[in-house]
Amino acid sequence: MVHIPKLREDKVMKGLKSFLQYHILEPLKILASDKRALVGLSILVFYILMITVGRVLIPLDLTPHREKRYLGPSWEHPLGTDFAGRDILAQIIHGGRDVLPVAFLTGLVTVAIGTIIGIISGYVGGKLDLAITTFIDIFLTIPGFPLLMVVVVWLLQSGIPVNIFIIACVLSITAWAGLARSVRAQVLSIREEAFIEAAICLGLSRFHIVFNEILPNIMPYIAINFMLSSVSAIYSYTGLQALGLIPYEPGTWGAMICMAQAYVGTITGAGCWYVLAPAITIIVLQVGLVFLSQGIDKIFNPRLRER
Repeated sequence: MVHIPKLREDKVMKGLKSFLQYHILEPLKILASDKRALVGLSILVFYILMITVGRVLIPLDLTPHREKRYLGPSWEHPLGTDFAGRDILAQIIHGGRDVLPVAFLTGLVTVAIGTIIGIISGYVGGKLDLAITTFIDIFLTIPGFPLLMVVVVWLLQSGIPVNIFIIACVLSITAWAGLARSVRAQVLSIREEAFIEAAICLGLSRFHIVFNEILPNIMPYIAINFMLSSVSAIYSYTGLQALGLIPYEPGTWGAMICMAQAYVGTITGAGCWYVLAPAITIIVLQVGLVFLSQGIDKIFNPRLRER
């Protein structure tokens, strides 16, 4: 009796060590061994620090200063000033406060919808599979961004409050269909494997088969689609802001692009930094997420690590 607590403590410690080894340290080693994934992770960490710590260190002043209009890069203004003489760097730092949350929340909503529909379609099969596949094909043929514009305008005219979660759901309105198709195809293939037949013969529940046998095998598709959906959401979110279709605060990346189109118009001349700064910021973030997605693919796909 005296040794039971110690045995339990040793078991808990072994479990923690195993969790740290296989779920934290091992993925970090894989990312560190891939130069592109490491670059992507560094970019993502930099952006997170920029919109959290950077907002504290560099305040945002939107007061117009006409005498400082369209200044070039300098020590006082590293990225120059805009049409109103306001610092562009401060707007870049503060303008990303909603972009990453919307992007990752859109990725989660897209992955959740696509995975659930794809698993149901592939595992159940029959007439339900035919109906769901037809439904997916319809969404695959719908142009994504024009539909987003129509839905957003309808929401604003209906008086529905537009928050981050509503925006994420709207951005996911067609993005889930591609993942659902891929998940369905994988589930159809995995369903015929011997270990699934063995699990059915053992009388294991569908819940166990789906979450313990099928879901781990399709995690690479889910992880990659999460990152790619986040990348696509950044384009869509800033694009809707640039077109003035969703409410935004001054100083956001979409607002900067909108104002740059209105007051500058081109990437040449005195106001070129005001046009290029938000565009390059968005492009670098998306490149970082794409690089990181390749490293995540290696974490879930041992064949890529062998190559």
